[in-house]
Amino acid sequence: MNLHRLLQKRASENRPVRVGLIGAGKFGSMFLAQALTTPGLHVAAVADLKRDRAQSSLLRVGWPAERLAAISLADAIDKSTTWLTEDALGMIAAEGIEVIVDATGSPPAGIAHARAAFASAKHVVMVNVEADALVGPMLAREAEKAGVIYSLAYGDQPALIAEMVDWARASGFEVTAAGKGTKYLPIYHGSTPETVWGHYGFTHEQLAKGDFNAQMFNSFLDGTKSAIEMTAVANATGLSAPSDGLLFPPCGVDDLAHVLRPKAQGGVLEGKGRVEVISSLERDGRPVFRDLRWGVYVVFEGATGYVRDCFKQYGLITDVTGRYTAMYKPYHLIGLELGISVASAALRHEPTGVATGFRADAVATAKRDLGAGETLDGEGGYTVWGKCLPAERSLSEEALPIGLAHGLKLKRAVKAGTVVAWADVVTENASGLMAEAIRARRQMEDAARSDRGIARAAQ
Repeated sequence: MNLHRLLQKRASENRPVRVGLIGAGKFGSMFLAQALTTPGLHVAAVADLKRDRAQSSLLRVGWPAERLAAISLADAIDKSTTWLTEDALGMIAAEGIEVIVDATGSPPAGIAHARAAFASAKHVVMVNVEADALVGPMLAREAEKAGVIYSLAYGDQPALIAEMVDWARASGFEVTAAGKGTKYLPIYHGSTPETVWGHYGFTHEQLAKGDFNAQMFNSFLDGTKSAIEMTAVANATGLSAPSDGLLFPPCGVDDLAHVLRPKAQGGVLEGKGRVEVISSLERDGRPVFRDLRWGVYVVFEGATGYVRDCFKQYGLITDVTGRYTAMYKPYHLIGLELGISVASAALRHEPTGVATGFRADAVATAKRDLGAGETLDGEGGYTVWGKCLPAERSLSEEALPIGLAHGLKLKRAVKAGTVVAWADVVTENASGLMAEAIRARRQMEDAARSDRGIARAAQ
């Protein structure tokens, strides 16, 4: 609870925390909007594939035009302005920046940016949860060796969930479940960029007025983003993934402790200590009463009768036994809260959530019958959706992670609902950042297999 004081101190010393942002999309733009009013924080550089797009984003969120005149990073640091560039790796390598924020959403790019930042002794805040779900445990180890911080992004749900889990455990409670809310029906797993707007209920007029990315929105709807985010949470907290994917039970905030407890006690969980996503819709499409669509939660247990009595005395809603209760946060502000991660990494040398092991995985699952020769189109597309599974199952089945299921051609047919395997796709022709990402992922898998005594299947 002292980040603001530490930021003010840096401001008074005229040595603000200098940040390099990669990706000026929605998340990045929201961060930029708040960076303007955060003491001791200086966004010294913004890198984007299109410099003009980055400039438009900055101006749209209220960035003064005169602050965009820097001709180099050194000039931006000297004049407290912002340098715009299309060269992310060049920005990372330059002197003067403490924290790199990757908000690209591309796993191969995120891996390359993180490793370049580690080599330049810079902290990394990984907004790109897709990259973290793919190789977060490996990146965390590499950051530790480099003596820098690698962190999930505060404001995004995984970091907020990790914070709630940490709060519960630091208070002495055993965590039964943790996760977030979303809009979900089973049919959404088959949703495509063509059908997504009907499921959201957006009109043609609404779509015409906004900058809507159909594939990105579809990744939230078809379950992929939930799988990716719960993978990140499991790997950061030690909670377990469900054995056959997230259940998405309909549940409002008043029923968290009732629904999200073990089956043996009348709930839906396979056991204690699980990640799970709850739906804001009943299975017949009716809205859940007091849903948690935009929020996060943690369910925890009172170990003694005295503690359970305290739950009642202080108004907590419990299950019928009084044993389980919950805390929740109804909203998350994504990029508007990101400065917490930046300040924590630079000033406290602590991440706001970081992978501590490879425990869960988000794997590619066929949306329909796929034929040999088809090309996978990744997160939110027409071919596959992401399913959250235990890492042991993913390793045993040689599952293809959703983060790499983009641009790869199928060697053979895959039935609808089947997990796509490495042996199903052609990877030999991959090049550039994609080839590096495949290599990094396979190295992490081999290390995990060695630790667990699991042999890699013959290709």
